[in-house]
Amino acid sequence: MAPTLTTAFARRWWMAVTAVIENLLFSAVLLGWGSLLIMLKSEGFYSYMCTEPANTSSLLNLTLSPASSASSKEEYEYDYYPEQGGVEVRPLHPEENIRMGGWLVCKEQDEMLNMAFTVGSFLLSAITLPLGIVMDKYGPRKLRLLGSACFAFSCLLIAYGAYNPNELSVLIFVALTFNGFGGMCMTFTSLTLPNMFGDLRSTFIALMIGSYASSAVTFPGVKVIYDLGVSFITILVVWAGCAGLVFFNCFFNWPLEPFPAPENMDYTVKIKFSWLGFDHKITGKQFYQQVTTVGRRLSVGNSLKQKELSTKDGHKLCLSTMDLEVQCKPKEESQSFMKSILSPLFMLSLVTMCVTQLRLIFYMGAMNNILETLSGGDLNTVSLYTSIFGVMQLLCLMTTPVIGQIMDWKLKECDDGDSEEKKQLSKDQPQPKRRDRQIQKITNATRAFVFTNILLVGFGITCLIPNLPLQMLSFVLHTIVRGFIHSCIGGLYAAVYPSSQFGSLTGMQSLVSALFALLQQPLFMAMMGPLEGDPMWVNVGLLGVSMLGFMLPVYLIYFRSQLRKKRKEKDNEAKIFMKINGSNCPEAFV
Repeated sequence: MAPTLTTAFARRWWMAVTAVIENLLFSAVLLGWGSLLIMLKSEGFYSYMCTEPANTSSLLNLTLSPASSASSKEEYEYDYYPEQGGVEVRPLHPEENIRMGGWLVCKEQDEMLNMAFTVGSFLLSAITLPLGIVMDKYGPRKLRLLGSACFAFSCLLIAYGAYNPNELSVLIFVALTFNGFGGMCMTFTSLTLPNMFGDLRSTFIALMIGSYASSAVTFPGVKVIYDLGVSFITILVVWAGCAGLVFFNCFFNWPLEPFPAPENMDYTVKIKFSWLGFDHKITGKQFYQQVTTVGRRLSVGNSLKQKELSTKDGHKLCLSTMDLEVQCKPKEESQSFMKSILSPLFMLSLVTMCVTQLRLIFYMGAMNNILETLSGGDLNTVSLYTSIFGVMQLLCLMTTPVIGQIMDWKLKECDDGDSEEKKQLSKDQPQPKRRDRQIQKITNATRAFVFTNILLVGFGITCLIPNLPLQMLSFVLHTIVRGFIHSCIGGLYAAVYPSSQFGSLTGMQSLVSALFALLQQPLFMAMMGPLEGDPMWVNVGLLGVSMLGFMLPVYLIYFRSQLRKKRKEKDNEAKIFMKINGSNCPEAFV
């Protein structure tokens, strides 16, 4: 049986710790594609697409000059047959005869496996919009149960395909589809859990995003176990069993209801006002405003209307019931969902997210081929750098709180905009001028996007330099940008748009950026085909496209100036109004 919200609140720390661990092991693990690709090749997936090369040695009747023979000794070896009047030429490093784990590897195999990665990574982002709609209706519990089951099923499918890769390689497409869907279910549902931590909500959101982005370290860790001699099938079966533990953890600890936001509900206060003539559960800010309002009305002695109400309802006092009915009414949305989607700010955020996603996804998909080119075909070096890239994904977990601090900079010094009663209580005391919260959020978002885009451009520049050790810096920048961009987008939407549209807007942004990121497949095929494995011109094009990301912070500067202008006009208009007899209705002062 599912626990209640009160029970879930009591277990919130256990749920948070396990959610971070579960995100690391089961969410966006496909982001560690480089390590999984090596294991799939070693297990023979799509190896049947590679043809065994014919005998490349040949008996030639030729005369070699000393210069040509000296320059060719490093690439070929020769056996002279004077009696036959010729020489047998054999390549020392036949490129078409590369094997991994005893299986042939080739360009056609790379293209097919990269296509499977494209499908799985697409689902990691594209599925968020329908997930948000379903989760708003049914809560996170059912989706998390479904996600853990899909992840376990994907592991079993890959293990089954590894039994006979010549016949069952096609299962990798189905498996990565379930893997991407299940991983995003895990990620998306965990983002609602920070609502249970009140003032620590932003910190826990950063931790959840960081653990999601750091899940790329999982497959490199699996590869280390694989290199130690553990069977690939055994690893996947055990992993599927661990996903079953996630299923049971969710079944016993996650409630059916969605987690309400801290401003709407708190789980620690339950007060029975029998002496006020009713029995209600009120919490958090509502409780504070409730008691303040009741105390003020009692002190004023506004008793005539209250006596009429008490006579009518049969109670001596029923002040708070009326207050609760007023305060619990949801605020009307300031703009429609379609208006939010068509706004210039949302459109520019889509541009920024699309170019960033394409830049990052292409690098992950083509990383092994790029490293192979830079290392001269040394597969051991490629494996080493791939493992290093995977370990560096933990930087996401450590760096996302940094961008969280940038987004929350000086927000405690800002005016909440909902402290009308506090102003009434302290109207005789001088109040220092406070910042506008929304303007400060826009300012912080501008700085965050500028910083993130600078890092993205720096990453593009390092990709242009064909130096193998420099790829370490590319790994670091890639990891940091991937963690930062999601936090920036989420903070921007929370600052500008109604809270009831946050999930839908985030899902729409993820869907559009995922569709745009599908371009990484034709870019990869162009690199492997006409460009002959050289990513130079693709990286030049992506670097130019990355400059479009600066359009958003430029517009945010304009948007902030408009907000300041409206705030100034509002302050000037407020000077000609005053409140009469403590009424909440402002009237013109003449």
